[in-house]
Amino acid sequence: MAQFTRYHKKHRSMMEKISDQRNVKYLLLFVMPAFLFYVVFLLVPILGAFYYSLTDWSPVRPNYNFVGLNNYVRAFTQDPQFINSLLLTLRYTAFVFVLQNVFALGLALMIETRGRSKAFFRTIFFLPNMLSLVISSLMFRFIFTNVFPELSERPFLGFLEQGWLGNPSVAFYSILIVVLWNGVGYMMVIYLAALQGVPQSLIEAAMIDGAGGAKRLFKVTIPMIMPALTICSFLTLIRSFQIFDVVFRLTGGGPGRATQVIAMNIYEEAFSNNFLFGYANAKAMIFFGIILVITLIQTFVMKRLEVES
Repeated sequence: MAQFTRYHKKHRSMMEKISDQRNVKYLLLFVMPAFLFYVVFLLVPILGAFYYSLTDWSPVRPNYNFVGLNNYVRAFTQDPQFINSLLLTLRYTAFVFVLQNVFALGLALMIETRGRSKAFFRTIFFLPNMLSLVISSLMFRFIFTNVFPELSERPFLGFLEQGWLGNPSVAFYSILIVVLWNGVGYMMVIYLAALQGVPQSLIEAAMIDGAGGAKRLFKVTIPMIMPALTICSFLTLIRSFQIFDVVFRLTGGGPGRATQVIAMNIYEEAFSNNFLFGYANAKAMIFFGIILVITLIQTFVMKRLEVES
């Protein structure tokens, strides 16, 4: 009997191993298409960009030479416009990161308190996200250059008479207006979904304990929706760093180069300034490294806050 029991256990263990191996094979088969897509269209281009960033490759020349880290040194020591565009991108990212999440959460909190009109307001605020940033930029370009000057002639609307696209100190905020108008609604929907998962009993218990509106928000609501805050922060950060289309269509990087973000600087280096593809790839790799480091820090911090809350 004991021998039969040992044989039965051994046989069952072997069958479980075979089953696990089959499951792994099936999982690999399902994952393989996505993995191949990732390798071919993401990993290989990144490795190729890094290799060419170490050369002086330009399509207008038949040959290219290996220059090592010269392109990277040049970007930091001999290209002040690259540094300026990098600083502008970081400034823009900081503004959008804070304002977009604050406005989106604020709208979500206000809409959540509505009754039957909740669906109406949710739709109205989400509609701008249905338009592409290019279309939004062209639309606001018309508003800034044609509509606002007309409105500024009316009483109490004189403040609209601004060089919205021609004044270097104002053009930056014009870009922010377009981006926030287009993107706040999407983040708002994520926050609304998270708010619906907050137990009403916790809110009522906090009210019974005498907690005010602000205290309930920071002590109950925000800790409960921290995963949504992590997602929105991540999406906002990535989208802000990748900004190009709005600037390209709204200001073209001007006036002068006052609103030239780093993506536009790389584009200009590759397709306007003698087609310096190798040097542009070096800038792109620097940009990629900065995004990677900041994203990892942001994810680590937000995950820590999730655990603590």
